[in-house]
This record gives sequence, structure tokens and C-alpha cells, in this order.
Amino acid sequence: MNSPTKYTFPDRRSVDKRQIILQNICLQLASLGHKCQLSTERGYLSVADSLLKNYSAQRQLLAEYRSPADQRIQNFLNDYFKRNGVEQTVKLPGETFSLNEPGLARELSLPYEGNAYKSDLVESYRLLQGVLHNPKNDRRTTSGVFHIVEGGLPIPADKKAVPVDVYANLLQVALDPPTELLSLPIASELEKPVDMWVSLLLRPIVRPEIEGVLPEKSLEVRMFAPGGLVSNLDFVETIFGNGGDPFLSENDAALDIDHWTGHSGCIILAPHLTRLTKKALGLPHYDEATARQRKDGMCWQKDDELYNDGFAFKVVCRDMNGVIVTIIADNYFGYSKKEIKSQISYSANLFGGVEEEHAGGAIAFPRFNL
Repeated sequence: MNSPTKYTFPDRRSVDKRQIILQNICLQLASLGHKCQLSTERGYLSVADSLLKNYSAQRQLLAEYRSPADQRIQNFLNDYFKRNGVEQTVKLPGETFSLNEPGLARELSLPYEGNAYKSDLVESYRLLQGVLHNPKNDRRTTSGVFHIVEGGLPIPADKKAVPVDVYANLLQVALDPPTELLSLPIASELEKPVDMWVSLLLRPIVRPEIEGVLPEKSLEVRMFAPGGLVSNLDFVETIFGNGGDPFLSENDAALDIDHWTGHSGCIILAPHLTRLTKKALGLPHYDEATARQRKDGMCWQKDDELYNDGFAFKVVCRDMNGVIVTIIADNYFGYSKKEIKSQISYSANLFGGVEEEHAGGAIAFPRFNL
């Protein structure tokens, strides 16, 4: 006789862990002025109500304040534009949902009471093993993808050179995405959508520790993505870890000189940039373009010509000061992973004494021990 089928409940610890993550999400949403619509036990929100109101008032007074890492990146952009004669100020997102603990990105990437999320750019499914994210583009191409901003380090001949004013315009549009891109998947099936940026702090290792000889060294990387692309940050977090809350002094790389290379990176996801025209971004007409701009396609003959012919690309701004800012006009996860590895290479080249596996084409600088 066949034995009766046995059904088991989910492990209590996993249920409690998800409940804690959901409570964390509710608190963050409430602190950012959004009503918590998740059907969790919300008694703790009543207890914290006065604290949340106090925090909200402080947030309004400190609207221009940025975390230490963000301020370093903002200062670099301000100086870079000014140095290259661009009278334009582009501000990084100030109010974001901070992925300050592991697991938040994964919970945000799926509907609260659903097991699947679909948009034009990604499909996500909740599985017994965790989650499956399937971005629209699941493979990369290197043709015409790599663009580098003028005014910094030398630009290789096989990369496309981008004028600084055009980069400033790209950055401005990147930080003003369509509303549908900002919608968090966790609220996609709720009464009211939640539209906001999400951000993540990473500390990828540049030099591993040599026990008893040299300490581990890492750089800081800040990632910003419209809420609808939070699954991309979930992917990155599983590879490079979570650097914690960027506003806490304990996570400020500048106060950890024994373990920081002194370099900062920033990645901004902006797939909507492929819809922009060359003319609108400020590229010159073909007749007024230089020989290199003609070769790189950084000019136009027809008003409706799309930047990079409407295909995905990444544009990098960096110099010898140790800050690198990259815009990725795609949601392909591999670009994000590869860009972090490229920023590790950048830090390794400037720091010296270390080598990263993607160090091909590195600029070599002499170093002496006197």
C-alpha cells in the first residue's frame, strides 16, 4: 500500500527571514514618504511613527546632502565638467531606496504576493532555489559598445570618443528616466505603484590579503538603477557582496585607509538612452565634424539619426584622479558585472602592485622603490 503523501511547511527560519526583510522594506518606504502596502504586521510602524516623522523632516532639510561616496563622485563630475568648459551641473539621485542589507534587492524584484514579474526589459520568477531573472538581452556584443569621454585619460583607437558636453547631456537624461522604469516590481500588483531609484554600495576587492604581510584593498562602487531594474542589482550583489549603508561612517571608505585603494566607481543604468538622437545630444553635423568623429559616428547627416544607431552602449568618464563614472544604456546583466571588473582594473592600474584578470590594454606607469 502506498504511503500517504507528506506535506511540509516552509522552514520557520526562512519565513522569519523574509518577514524581517519585508519589515525593512516597509520602514524604508515609510521613511521616504511612501505608504506601506505590504500586508505584514505593521504594529512596529505605529511605534516608529514619531521617529519616521522626525526623519522625514530632517530629510527635507538635508535634501542636498549626499553620502560620502556619492559626494566624492559628485565632486569629480562637477570638477570634470568645469575643467572642460561645460557649464552644466548634473546631480546624482539624492533620494533612493538604499539596498543596505543583502536580500533586499531580491525581495524588491518580485511582486509582494506574486511569483512572477514581467516588463519590457526583464522577466523575474520566484523559484524554490531562489529567483530566476531573465533580462531582455542575454548576450553582449562588443561592436560599437565602448564609448569614452574626452578630456581624461587617452582613448584607444578602437573606442568611440565622446565630447564632454555630449556626455553631460547623456548623464542628464540618464538621471531622468521614464516613470515606467522607476516602478518597483514589489508594488507592481498593489493598488498604488512606488516609483523611485534604487542604489547599492559595493566594495569589490582589488588586492587580496596576504596574511601577515599586506591587508586586503578594495575600491568603492556606487550603483544606481531605476526601480524597475532592481533585479540587475540583485545579480551584482550575489557576485560582489553588499557594502552596507553608504551613510554610515563605518562604511565610509575614506575612514578605512588601510583597506581602501583611494578610488571610487559609479555605474548608472539607463536603457532609455538608446532612443536619443545625435542632434539632440549636441553632436556636430557631418560637415563640421573632425575626422575621428566621422570615423566613430559621432556626427549626423539626418535629424533623426539615433545615438549609436539605437543600439546598446556604455560610456565611461575617468581620469587620473581615481574616480570613474559609467552609464550603461542596457539592462544586460553581463555589462554590469564586466563594468565592475573593468573598474577593478582601473583601480589596480592606478594603485600599482596588483593585476586584474581583465587587465589587457592597461596603461603602464613606472613605479620605483627608492
